[in-house]
Amino acid sequence: MSHGTHDKLVYMANQIAGFFATQPEAEAAQGVAAHINKFWEPRMRKQLFEIVELETDTLSPLVLQAVPLIKRPAPVAPPNPETIG
Repeated sequence: MSHGTHDKLVYMANQIAGFFATQPEAEAAQGVAAHINKFWEPRMRKQLFEIVELETDTLSPLVLQAVPLIKRPAPVAPPNPETIG
């Protein structure tokens, strides 16, 4: 993932958290997760999980609270050589 993509995803996640920050804490984390699950494509969610695994200091605490509620994309299976043909 390029550094620009990394920065953009962090920015977007933090912007979403900022929007939901005025709601009660439990509802806010659920709102962040629901928004990301609904509007972010699997590739973006995968990259967000990669960012969380590498560092957390650039992400809003509310984003970090929402992470367990965000749907982790299924891993992409490698192509089966027997079916390629």
